[in-house]
This record gives sequence, C-alpha cells and structure tokens, in this order.
Amino acid sequence: MSDDIRASIGLRPVINVSGTMTSLGASIVVPEAIAAMSSILPQFVEINDLQRKASAVIARLTGAEAGFVTASCSAGISLAVAGAITGNNLLAIEKLPNVTPEKNEVLVQTGHVVSYGAPVDQAIRLAGAKAVLIGQATSTHRFHMENAITERTAAAVYVVSHHVVDYGLLNLKEFVEIAHAKGVPVIVDAASEYDLRVFLEQGADIALYSGHKFLGGPTSGIVAGKKELVRNAFLQNMGIGRGMKVGKESIFGAMAALEAWEMRDHTGIRERETGYLNLWKRMLDDRPGVTALIEPDPTKNPLDRLRVILKPEEAHITAWDLADALARGTPPIIVRDHEVEHQYFYLDPCNLHPGQEKIVASRLAEELDKAHASNEIIATPIEIRGKHRFDAVLRWPD
Repeated sequence: MSDDIRASIGLRPVINVSGTMTSLGASIVVPEAIAAMSSILPQFVEINDLQRKASAVIARLTGAEAGFVTASCSAGISLAVAGAITGNNLLAIEKLPNVTPEKNEVLVQTGHVVSYGAPVDQAIRLAGAKAVLIGQATSTHRFHMENAITERTAAAVYVVSHHVVDYGLLNLKEFVEIAHAKGVPVIVDAASEYDLRVFLEQGADIALYSGHKFLGGPTSGIVAGKKELVRNAFLQNMGIGRGMKVGKESIFGAMAALEAWEMRDHTGIRERETGYLNLWKRMLDDRPGVTALIEPDPTKNPLDRLRVILKPEEAHITAWDLADALARGTPPIIVRDHEVEHQYFYLDPCNLHPGQEKIVASRLAEELDKAHASNEIIATPIEIRGKHRFDAVLRWPD
C-alpha cells in the first residue's frame, strides 16, 4: 500500500520539478526534522528558552552571533526591519506599524523589488517602514545609494534571488560598504540560498534564510546575525511578530534540519541530481524543435537545472502550452515556468523521490510526441494565459 497521503484527502499527486517553491510545499522535509517535530509535539516547553537553544545552533551553522526561528523568511524581513526601527523600545514595538521613531526608512534597490509570492517591499511596509527605492530597475550606482541615506534611514535590504535583475546593480560588498560608512545596518534576504555563511562573511548584519527550502525543515524562517540586531528583531514577537509566530515543533524541527545539514552528503546529492539532468537531456536531444541545456544556478547555489527551449513551428507546441499540458496530465508535472514567455522553462532536480525522474522523462516524451503528431501548432496566445493566471485563486475555496 502506498504511504502517499494525498489521494486519501483528494489532492493531486504532483511531481515538483519547479524547485523549492512555497506554493508546492517547498521541499521534502528531512527525516531528522520529522523525528524532532514528532518528539517535541506532546511536550510543554518554555518557548523563549527553546529559541535560545535554537540561537546556539543557528550561530554555529551560520557564523552569526545569534539567531532565532520565525514563521518564514518573509516574516524575517518584517521582524528585522521592525527591530532596526524600534531597537529594544518595548512601547515602540507595541505601537508598530504606526511608527513613532524618526528612523523609519529602508533602502532597497529598485531591481530587487520582486515578488516571491508577495512583494518584497510589502514585507518592509508591514513593519511600519517606508521602502525607499534606489536606482532604476537595471541600474543602481553608488551615488544613488549614498545620496538616499539620510537621518531617517533605519536599514537597507538586499535581496538574493533568481527573480532579481542580475546586472547593473550594486553587489553585496558595495552595498554593505556604502551602508556601513553611514552607520546603516544591512539585512539580506537569502531565502532560497544554499550557503549559510557567505552573506554574513561579506558584511551583512542580518541574513535571513528559509528553513523549509534547501534545509528541508518545517515551514519556517531563520534570522541570523549580530546579537543586538537579532535580539531587537526577536522582541518584535511582543508586537507585529505575534502573527508570525512558530510553534515548538517548527523551532525544534528547524534546529534538527540545521544539524542534519552539517552531516548531509552534499556531493552525493549533486551526483544524483546530475544523473537526473543527463537522463532528461538524453531524452530531449534530437527531438524536433527542442533544445535542452544544463545550466548553473544564477545565484551560485551549487546545483544545475535543465533549460528546455521550444521552437513551436518545429515542436508543434509553445513552451507555455507544454508546461500547462504537463501540469494537467497524470501525474501532474510542475515545471519552473517563470520565464516561459521566452519559449523555455526549467526542470529542477532538487525535490524528487527516487524513480520520479523517470516519470518526468516519460511525461515529457508523451506530451512532445502528442504535439509533434498534431497537424497544427498548439499555441495558446500568451495573453490568454496571463489573463486567467489568478482565476483559480479568485474562486477559492470553490
């Protein structure tokens, strides 16, 4: 009997080749975290003491002075920004987001104001801060940032993501140098990043990580950095952070996931994922109108993905129609389609159970064969896809 619970509750048995996407459940939780969560759920604990234990684990893994676990990386942005605004003023913490302190502006490069499911600047504004955008979408220079810092600047947020503009902007070292020259702390949103140390080593005052993406922990965010700033962010649990709280199971599960990270066979995992990529590439090579390229991660995470490029006039299907056909099929295959209007999508090998790589290959072949056998090119106007993008969620829960 299958141990897949999804059928019993009426959920589609999706296969995720999109990546560590929150909308799909982010990742496969590691056994160590599952065991930790199960063991602590029946017990009472003093949450602040448990967070103190988590701080020691986070510090060891990241090189930070302190850390804590919150609801998500997005929550971490709001809490870190709020801490930069209020310090340890408990009355100010209670008054947020109605800001009383004079310092309530937060700098962020215009090319970093992206959506990870919600806008980055909204996470800043939830803390009662005003997001001050610097530069243009594809161009931020030192003078933009230097002249944006005033006596009202509380912090500066730097976003590391495949969604951000990857050229023409200030790199983290420059960003930190300019901010620190005027006493402004830097908060790095590194939700989907693999390296737990590099951002603090490059001068960030706080680095924020997802606990449930590459780490394979429960849904959570990790706040790590300088002790005073982390403490001020932690104090926000007495204010706006109350709605972003995590339970004992998420704190202890994140701790276990971090400790498992130290012991993980990272090289072996990469080798297995490379095997998946090569399998898919061999299956796609020499198919009419299809080009398959193995490409490195754009933010330098130690992993590759397969870019599948379509020529609709030869493959008889557009990239977006193929992505949608895969998602509708049996079993549903969810690809990484955030750039699909350029006639390509990605296959991410990081979140597969053993054997699913073969199912992905089979489904790709099935849909491409079906399209190529058609006398017409399957080409839904991309505008139609965009028009109906939010139909399902707007009908929820129907």
